[in-house]
Amino acid sequence: MERLQKILAQAGIASRRKCEDLIVAGKVEVNGEVVTTLGTKADPDQDIITVSGRPIRNEKKVYLVMNKPKGVITSASDPEGRKIVSDYLRDIKERVYPVGRLDYDTEGLLLLTNDGEFANLLTHPKHHVPKTYMATVKGVPHGTELDKLKQGIMLDDGMTAPADVEYKDIDTAKNEATISITIHEGRNRQVRRMFEAISHPVIKLKRISFGELLLQNLKRGLFRHLTKNEVEDLIKLAKSPKLPRK
Repeated sequence: MERLQKILAQAGIASRRKCEDLIVAGKVEVNGEVVTTLGTKADPDQDIITVSGRPIRNEKKVYLVMNKPKGVITSASDPEGRKIVSDYLRDIKERVYPVGRLDYDTEGLLLLTNDGEFANLLTHPKHHVPKTYMATVKGVPHGTELDKLKQGIMLDDGMTAPADVEYKDIDTAKNEATISITIHEGRNRQVRRMFEAISHPVIKLKRISFGELLLQNLKRGLFRHLTKNEVEDLIKLAKSPKLPRK
């Protein structure tokens, strides 16, 4: 017997936290009975478990890395009819979903999987898995302004954790700067809001790494399967003890 949210996550329904939301919302049934209590246990080999009326099934675990283009939604659907990441995954039979999100206007490295435990491990705030972005911003921030990002800066949802920030290019003709920034959280539009807080709004944003996984030469709009070693390395990184950040 296992907790219902764990069974759903292992079946590739969603991350464990999203599965908990499905249970509380009354969308999960066990042997024909709606279950809304978190922590309820079931036997996936004996019990009939359905989500929104559809029985779950254990799928082959899939781990993908995609170079998401700008102007693509990471949601499963979009009422406005904009492109979604699944439009680029026609050859994948399993139902996969993004590990975290990239904004509509942000491009770059996006992980997708049907392994809810893996997704939860990489996105849970306590694990602080680093993600690196290349941000082109309006104007050229002074070093003291970047120091604010390095130390942590107050946003409307609280103080950010310290970030690693480094100049990469300065275009004086366009009055723009390209800056590498590594964050250890996953708040909504966090990088954009951090630069807005120092009055240097982002013009272009691209995620280039997730943990030790690099985007490398993967072309925009394409994806590939992660190797077994890459999956294991990401899991090891998330589980490794973290030193307090100064």
